[in-house]
This record gives sequence, C-alpha cells and structure tokens, in this order.
Amino acid sequence: MIKIGIAGKPNSGKSTFFKSATLADVEIANYPFTTIDANQGIAFARSVCPCNELDVHCGHCKDGIRFTPIEMIDVAGLVPDAHLGKGLGNEFLDNLRQADAIIDVIDASGSTDENGNIVEVGRYDPLKEVDFIEKELSMWLYNVIHRDWNKISRKMRQDGLNIFFDKLAGLNINRQDAIYLINKIDLPDEVYRWSDEELMLFSNHLIKKSKPILIVANKVDIAPEENIARLQKLNEKGYKVILTTADGELALRFAEKRGIIKYIPGDKDFDIINVEGLNKKQLDALYFIKGIMKKIGGTGVQEAINTAVFDILNMVVVYPVENEKKWTDKNGNILPDSFLLKRGSTPRDLAYQVHSEIGDSFLFAIDSRRNMRVGENYELKDNDVIKIVSTK
Repeated sequence: MIKIGIAGKPNSGKSTFFKSATLADVEIANYPFTTIDANQGIAFARSVCPCNELDVHCGHCKDGIRFTPIEMIDVAGLVPDAHLGKGLGNEFLDNLRQADAIIDVIDASGSTDENGNIVEVGRYDPLKEVDFIEKELSMWLYNVIHRDWNKISRKMRQDGLNIFFDKLAGLNINRQDAIYLINKIDLPDEVYRWSDEELMLFSNHLIKKSKPILIVANKVDIAPEENIARLQKLNEKGYKVILTTADGELALRFAEKRGIIKYIPGDKDFDIINVEGLNKKQLDALYFIKGIMKKIGGTGVQEAINTAVFDILNMVVVYPVENEKKWTDKNGNILPDSFLLKRGSTPRDLAYQVHSEIGDSFLFAIDSRRNMRVGENYELKDNDVIKIVSTK
C-alpha cells in the first residue's frame, strides 16, 4: 500500500487535514506540537467505479464512486532547524522514511509563525513555509547519508556502488532514482570522491525525486486573497498547489456520518437533508462552507489526495477478477478489489499485488473489457479490469 506523509509546521492544520481524510481519532489544538508521535490512518483515492458500465452496481462503491485505500502518516510539526534537533525534528524526519510522497500543509492565512505560535491573520508569509520545509527535508537526507560517509566511501572503493544504494534503500529510495540524478546533474561517476557540496547538491535533488512534495494551501476560509494568489503562482514554478479547507472537510465528514447532509468526499457541493432540524448557527456554518466550496471547487482535501496519488505518484487503479465476462471473483462478488499500481505496470505486477504465488506462477492475462488475451508486457491502463491466468 502506498504511503503519503503529512508534513507542515505546528498549527498549520496538518492534523486536521489528516483527520478529515481518515477520520482517525487524533488530537487537534491551537498549540505547537499537538502531534507528538506519528499518527497513522487510512485515506482513500477517489475514482469512477467500472460497475457504472454494468447493469448492476458492485456494492463496493458509493453512488458509482470507488475509494481505494492508501496509508497516511501525520508526523510531528516541523520548525526551522529541525534537522539540528529543534522542536521534534528528528522524530518528524525519521517518520517520513517510509513515505512515497509528502503533502506539505501550509497555513495560507499567515496566522501562525514559523514555530506554530498564533499571530494576527496575514502577519506571517506562508511562502516561507515552503522554503524552510524543503530545506529541512534536504538537510535531513544529507545528514543521514553524510553521517557515516567516510565508512561508506571506503567500502565503495572496494565493492562499488551497491553499498551506497543499500544505504538509500533504507530510506525507501530506489537505485533508479539515484542513478538518474547522478547522470542528470552531472556529478562525478566516482561517488566515493564526492565533496560535501556535491553530496548536498545530490541530496537536494534526490529528496524532490524520491519524496515528491505536494503543496496544500490550507485555511483558505480565512486566508487573505493576496496570500492565496501568491501561493497559486507557485504552480508556474513547477510546484503543484491545492487550496483546501480541512476544517470544512472535517465538518462535512461528521455531518454526513450523522445524516445531516448528503456528501461524498471529493464532491464539489453537498445537499442538506433536513434544514428544519438545524439551528441558525449550524445552518450558517454549512452555508459558509458551501460558499468556500463554490469558490475553490470543493474543500480540496480529496483533490489533494488524488493529486498526490494520480499526478505526483502517477498511479492507476486496476481491478483483478476471476470471471472476465461477469467481472466477479470466485464467489460471484462484482469487482471486489481495486489496486493502485504505478503507471507502466504489467499484469504480472498486478499478479504479485494479489499474491506472491500468483505472481510466481503467472501465465498471461485477459483484458475483460475487450475480452482479449494480453501478455506480461502489456501496460495496465487506469480502470482496467483484468483476469490473471496462472498455474496456481
């Protein structure tokens, strides 16, 4: 299962974002370092379920919308110089080792300083958060690699680059990313000869390649328009920026659970089911959220998750079945499972996701839409429905 890390300074709203995405029971408060230990929960990538193409719904989606699980990690707030141990920096950074991508939750309102202390709305520049969090991540990676660099360098002279790649593997970084960057930024092939400056340059590029960052501009419900405009301009500089109101999403998730509204995470609007049963304060709050959603096209929380999964990590949703004509498993369940795989993955990759023994004994696959046999080199497409044929 892919893992998304939630990063941000204290009081940026990252724990609210995490809770609104997972409904996990986490503490939310207006003081720095509310999150002490990393919180882990399950969020979901949203997509259109293939059962919409059938005469009967699968029973595993909601109104034709499928949600495929991902793991989400909310870590302790990050402050400047966290890599030197300030705040809870070491705990924060080490908890991100397993993350495939990072959602950086920024306080777009500028109502908290770099340490998470409450200030007047608009007083703090949210663009500074983008800079210092990127810097902290780079410095963390540099320090981890540099910590025993002399020892690694000596071993590389004798045994080659494998020792270096093994070190990176412990950070959930694959060798393909490392080799690509060594060639791209024209670093010396003899890695063991790298200077501290070259190692720092490599770390700066590698953190962005191996732990790609999505910027979430949170608290747009109270953010000055100038701040929002400046954060959106980061899109022109190669960043991906999503506007969110995590508070709004959390309120909607709870209201939906209580039967007050009809809402599916990621919808651009919601319906109030029983207006008469709500007091003026409750109605005003819901209509306020409606106004924000109309302005930014939803609450932004599900959009952020989908952007991280499908755009940043370049994943596709694939459905394995045993009956290619009815799209069912052996028990007759329609499209019971959905898997996220990297774009370019093959049916054999899907087979291994289902079970290692099925992967080992893979023969071929059938594209259920076209009722066509495909080989192990076929590249899976988003929303493919695939039957795996194996000797098991």
